[in-house]
Amino acid sequence: MKKLLLTFIGVAFLSSCALTLPVNATSNEVGSKVGMSKATGYLNFLWLNQDASIQQAAKNGGITKISTVDIKKTDLVGIIQTYECIVTGN
Repeated sequence: MKKLLLTFIGVAFLSSCALTLPVNATSNEVGSKVGMSKATGYLNFLWLNQDASIQQAAKNGGITKISTVDIKKTDLVGIIQTYECIVTGN
């Protein structure tokens, strides 16, 4: 029984879930540039002054005309959460 419980706990800590969702699309043509911004939190309350905004993602990719915006959320058993903003454009 102990082995089964330890195996379950090990699998739970090594599992994660990632979901990418579209947030916005404009009438601008889809460009070749991609910008990303990211924020990682711990235990869903410790975020340490991070910026996962659309503006920061566009700046990181050198984008002035945004075409699409997606958000990717990754969760590692509620311990580590990551939000990533992905912007495409020219």
